[in-house]
Amino acid sequence: MANTLGIIKPDGVRRKLVGTILSKIENSGLILRGMKVLHLSKDDAEKFYAVHEGKSFYKSLVEFMSSGPIVVLAIGGHGSIERWRDLMGATDPAKAKYNTIRREYGTSIEKNVVHGSDSPETAKTEISFFFREDEILPKE
Repeated sequence: MANTLGIIKPDGVRRKLVGTILSKIENSGLILRGMKVLHLSKDDAEKFYAVHEGKSFYKSLVEFMSSGPIVVLAIGGHGSIERWRDLMGATDPAKAKYNTIRREYGTSIEKNVVHGSDSPETAKTEISFFFREDEILPKE
């Protein structure tokens, strides 16, 4: 039962959607195992999104993700990676299924309110970027 990383992006925090998104996570049966509110520096945003360096959207993504507070989440539960990705919806809110977070609250591909890890390997790397092991509640 692996954990996954979730981020409520600056647009979600700015629009006061944190509580709504946390409720959706809990109502889906996923478990919040860790949570922090922080403001990524440009340097940290560059490091976190280094996998996208050189892509056309990299600079804009770094600027956006360092533009305001974010909420980082360690999310657990059976099938947490797939379940969180299903709850988020497609990256492009216009293509996301109804009743997904991005469809309901996203305004563009970049400003799509949330981020989630795409694989167990990525989840492990991304979680360790933001959390020490002792900051994550143990699996029950």
